Amino acid sequence: MNLPFSIEEFFEILREYNTSVFPAQIILNILALAIIILAVFKMQYSDKLISYGLAALWLWMGVVYHYIFFTRINPAANIFAIFFVLQGLIFIYSGVIKSDLSFSFKNSPAAITGTVFILYALVIYPVLGMILGHTYPDNPTFGLPCPTTIFTFGILLWAVKKVPVYLVAIPFLWSIVGMSAALNIKVYEDLGLIVAGIAGLVLILLNNKKLQLAGGK
Repeated sequence: MNLPFSIEEFFEILREYNTSVFPAQIILNILALAIIILAVFKMQYSDKLISYGLAALWLWMGVVYHYIFFTRINPAANIFAIFFVLQGLIFIYSGVIKSDLSFSFKNSPAAITGTVFILYALVIYPVLGMILGHTYPDNPTFGLPCPTTIFTFGILLWAVKKVPVYLVAIPFLWSIVGMSAALNIKVYEDLGLIVAGIAGLVLILLNNKKLQLAGGK
């Protein structure tokens, strides 16, 4: 896969992004923790707040990272920005307007796998990155597409209602696109992205079937 930018240009954009938006990375990590807490300790508006939180993450990636920064070295980022913003709006439509999403940790293979993805995105991903030599500000922080997509699959695997298939289409496609690019720029911690994409999609579909057979919505 030939990329329209060099490895040096990619890491320069990461550096510029991280230094320009700081301390947004801290806020985005706090948002992720809030999403987890809302799913574990259910409250009246937990599901809608989680959907808003996921929407905020995808809107941030679309507008701030892809459109403002990544377009400087990759024209295709304009298209990525549109799809990421669309994904954010889909979360609002499905989880807030239609109330089709509900989340809670259950002792099931899907939820346990989701927990692994969440831990990978928030803890293992940055630690592995440091081991591989990607240190701040030259590293993909949470709030950037790859770790955040892994986190999204993790949360979706905590769903206790059927997850609309259209909701996972863009994250799944990004797991393929993002992983392919990552191999070329040697961000090997992103290998977890394709695992999350494939395993996440399969488990979500299986969980949907299980909920359907059980009479769930």
